[in-house]
Amino acid sequence: MVSFGTLLKVFFSVAHDPTQLNFQGPDHGTQYRSAIFYADEGQLRVAEDYVRVLDKAGVFRGKIVTQLTPLQAFYPAEDYHQDYLRRNPNQPYIVIWDLPKIAALEKEYPQLLR
Repeated sequence: MVSFGTLLKVFFSVAHDPTQLNFQGPDHGTQYRSAIFYADEGQLRVAEDYVRVLDKAGVFRGKIVTQLTPLQAFYPAEDYHQDYLRRNPNQPYIVIWDLPKIAALEKEYPQLLR
């Protein structure tokens, strides 16, 4: 388990480009939007402050478009999505889009990997 703050750091530094509206890499559509689902008002305030600081500092080339959305429910992914990377390490999508993110995670946050 990690803190909400740690999740925000990883999300904004290695997970994706938060300036892209409704797409990530080759995937397009609203299901690929940049979003943070917060569980309570405290998480909302932390996320708002974090986004504001990143935007003000000019960390990204464009404005952050990440949506801050209240968490309604959590649904585990289907079984075939569970551990997809581990089960399909040579799949082209994994190699091109996901392994570089894992490498960045290993470099920036080695303490978070097990």
